[in-house]
Amino acid sequence: MPIPKVASLTTDPSAPSGALLFVPGDRPDRFTKASAAGADHVIVDLEDAVAEASKQGARQSTAAWLASGREAIVRVNGVGTAWHEPDLRMVSGRASFVLLPKCEDAGDVSRFVSSCDSPTLALIETPLGLAAAHEIAATGVAGLVFGNVDFAANIGVDPASQPALQFARSQLVYASAAAGLPAPIDGVTTRLTESEALSADLTHARELGFGGKLCIHPSQVAPTQVAFLPTEEEVAWAVAVLDASQGVTAVAGQMVDAPVVIRAQSILDRHRKNDRTFDGD
Repeated sequence: MPIPKVASLTTDPSAPSGALLFVPGDRPDRFTKASAAGADHVIVDLEDAVAEASKQGARQSTAAWLASGREAIVRVNGVGTAWHEPDLRMVSGRASFVLLPKCEDAGDVSRFVSSCDSPTLALIETPLGLAAAHEIAATGVAGLVFGNVDFAANIGVDPASQPALQFARSQLVYASAAAGLPAPIDGVTTRLTESEALSADLTHARELGFGGKLCIHPSQVAPTQVAFLPTEEEVAWAVAVLDASQGVTAVAGQMVDAPVVIRAQSILDRHRKNDRTFDGD
């Protein structure tokens, strides 16, 4: 049976989701390897991963990569730094998205969005940024991203602590939803050799309402992609709910009303985004 399209949570098929893999901008020898890792998006980093002496060379390498027809998100250097304006001129209209770091002021973000011809992702890394998250989300950005490591350092906690950062993560989910943005992207898991840590972080992020995660090693890509896909059970439940919404009032003992139908549609939207063969029959 064809599934009726109903109002849903924001699901922009072009918005970043799943696994977003960082690669240093001053290591062009790794660009191809990063692209081959299977991530949903590659982020070429011109900011934290690049020493001051290498900034210009990293910008030139990134420009050459983009000019070759490759797609990438580019993290530029922050507003007010000596490298920001040259970065902006290089990426505008060329990068698939621009990741703007240290977002704290909605006015600054709004001006950047207006001056950049590529969609902007706002990286929230400080308490000031979190306090302004709702205003930043309403500036025309394409989405919010959580910089958990910098945020944890700013409040003096371990970035691996889920309880310490749960409030901040939830605020970004709420701000995104209130502004009609896609689900935000969670920060990194730094413990590269601990698969259990990555698994726990992914489960936590998905349960809170995130739509993807920043990755810092190719080994994190596949588990991250799997974690943010709807399970077979979720897809079957969603199909049953939307079928039931045509007349039946309960599925598996759960009342079927408008909020349940919206959640079911959101699950199928995410499933369709990653499986173009799905027709809902």
